[in-house]
Amino acid sequence: LFARSASSFPHHRATLRLSEKFILLLILSAFITLCFGAFFFLPDNSKHKRFDFGLEDVLIPHIDSEKEARHSSRQVIHEESLRDKIRADHERALQEAKEKLRKSKEELKAEIQTEKTKVVEDLKKKDGPKPLPPVPMPKLVGVKDGDPGDPDTKEKRDKIREMMKHAWDSYRQYGWGHNELKPIAKKGHSTNIFGNSQMGATIVDALDTLYIMGLHDEFKDGQEWIKQNLDFSVNAEVSVFEVNIRFIGGLLAAYYLSGQEVFKVKAVQLAEKLLPAFNTPTGIPWAMVNLKSGVGRNWGWASAGSSILAEFGTLHMEFVHLTYLTGNPAYYQKVMHIRKLLAKMDRPNGLYPNYLNPRTGRWGQHHTSVGGLGDSFYEYLLKAWLMSDKTDTEARKTYDDAIEAIERHLIRKSNGGLTFIGEWKNGHLERKMGHLTCFAGGMFALGADGSPDDKAGHYLQLGAEIAHTCHESYDRTG
Repeated sequence: LFARSASSFPHHRATLRLSEKFILLLILSAFITLCFGAFFFLPDNSKHKRFDFGLEDVLIPHIDSEKEARHSSRQVIHEESLRDKIRADHERALQEAKEKLRKSKEELKAEIQTEKTKVVEDLKKKDGPKPLPPVPMPKLVGVKDGDPGDPDTKEKRDKIREMMKHAWDSYRQYGWGHNELKPIAKKGHSTNIFGNSQMGATIVDALDTLYIMGLHDEFKDGQEWIKQNLDFSVNAEVSVFEVNIRFIGGLLAAYYLSGQEVFKVKAVQLAEKLLPAFNTPTGIPWAMVNLKSGVGRNWGWASAGSSILAEFGTLHMEFVHLTYLTGNPAYYQKVMHIRKLLAKMDRPNGLYPNYLNPRTGRWGQHHTSVGGLGDSFYEYLLKAWLMSDKTDTEARKTYDDAIEAIERHLIRKSNGGLTFIGEWKNGHLERKMGHLTCFAGGMFALGADGSPDDKAGHYLQLGAEIAHTCHESYDRTG
């Protein structure tokens, strides 16, 4: 049936195929339209994502390389500009620093000159220490002004002069030019306090005594040796304290007594050699100094590398005179600085310990003694006041305060009724008195002049009691 029907309608079969093709074509067209519509009408982010996927591997490296190149170029330019700026700032800062340094040096020089002028003016003021003019040939009692009326006094005086001449002649024969004489061995000797050098310490030390005693021939011999042989350029390490009191003191005394210029010249030369000893952080001088190199140090046995009170505190009489004689304020300033530094420091019980570290400015061992290690510090305070015609009130007050503390904490009586000056050590009083303390009897008596009226008699009596104790100590020990 089917076969017959199909063969019976050939025209209809052809029509059906055309319709099917047309339908398929429509479907295909619709599909193509749908695809193109989807392609063109998708949201922007999908479209952009589609392009990104296709171009990111090509565009991004290219873009980044351009950015990096531009950034690198800008960085190079920036670095070069920064270097130029730093260089310019550095040069400007350097120039400013040089200018400031130049101004600082000029200002410093001006300040130093102003300070020097001020010190010299202060020295000339009536209320300051007064200079002691040299006396060329003074008329000294006992030399040319007649003999004492009392025969016993004259006999004693002549005997003392005889002993002095005997000692001088023996030194002249066996130890000439050496610092000391060994009397038994009969040969010269030079001690370590003068650097084992032959500086004629005995000659310089004896000049004023020779002159006062009227031994002028001997005095002239000593003067000639000093003029020809005394040399301070030797490579010798000397005690600043000993050289000051024996050499500078001896030379200045000889100059004031005789007026001979050579003594003044030598004293100033030596003082210049001692000045490097003051080059410490505090201005407290070293105990020793090399006269040639200027290098200083302290005694190895001193507490914690300290300087000694009796040594650095026994300089200002001579150094003040050096300023008087030369007009150079350096000497005066060095020693007055020591006094002012001590005044600012705390003192245990008002006492001055014997040790002071020149680097740190701190006390060493708290050991106070009016004898060895401390003695002449107190003596020089009183004598500085007297030397200034009693105008150096600072020295007098320092002396009075020190003596008051000594009397309160150190002066005691023994079980036998003898007055003595003990030593304060490690927080307690040691009930002993060394023989070097015996000078204090005369010091208390000398200091009575200038004490308050109600104290003058007291200090005279105290001095007499200490002198009596010293007499007894020698008498009882044979």
